Amino acid sequence: METSRAQQQQNQVESRVNELEVDEAERQLEEEVRELEERVNQTAERVLELRTTLPHQLKTTLASLHVAQRPVSYGGSESQPDRSSDPLISDVEGPSRRGAALAEEMQKQAEKVQLLKQKISSIGSALPIVLNKRKECMARIDKLQSRKKAIRPVFKRKRTS
Repeated sequence: METSRAQQQQNQVESRVNELEVDEAERQLEEEVRELEERVNQTAERVLELRTTLPHQLKTTLASLHVAQRPVSYGGSESQPDRSSDPLISDVEGPSRRGAALAEEMQKQAEKVQLLKQKISSIGSALPIVLNKRKECMARIDKLQSRKKAIRPVFKRKRTS
């Protein structure tokens, strides 16, 4: 009788240990899900940020390129805006000095454009990697959700249409 009682107690202890191990495994999975969801959200925010800022940057860059390629007229045409406020083309400076300052300014603009092109290409080349990581994270989340274990509603992904 005592051996069966001791055996029952041992079985109860083993079942409790198994329950604790399962709970710990579930907690680890939930933590991993939280981390993956956070990474996915960060990636989505970054993609959204890039989608909103890159077109504006591209537009301003193209506009500045367009302005830089316009020929500079030194004549006093009526259709031209007042250039007396422009330090590069003021009447105080001589014609050779104006040309040197204009060439220097154009060189600076060209360097800025080149730097911007490099940044845009590096961002564009990194975008597929970010999207692949996002897909992997989503696949891992879906894999965790497809298991038969109960997932708390807090951790369930909201479906968007």
